[in-house]
Amino acid sequence: MKLLYLLFAVFLLIFKATSGSADSIFPDTVECKTQGKFCHAGPCPPPFSVSGTCHRGMLNCCSR
Repeated sequence: MKLLYLLFAVFLLIFKATSGSADSIFPDTVECKTQGKFCHAGPCPPPFSVSGTCHRGMLNCCSR
């Protein structure tokens, strides 16, 4: 039974390490978040305004 748990844990680690499960990093997203801003789908909530894009233009970069 311990061997089964060990194999399951190894399988999960390998599955998690595959390239398809990791979020890709987009340059516009990194630029937005390093300036203290945040990404948001749709219009930015008040009192924030759109200052750029995130995720290759799919989201708005919101700032005050």
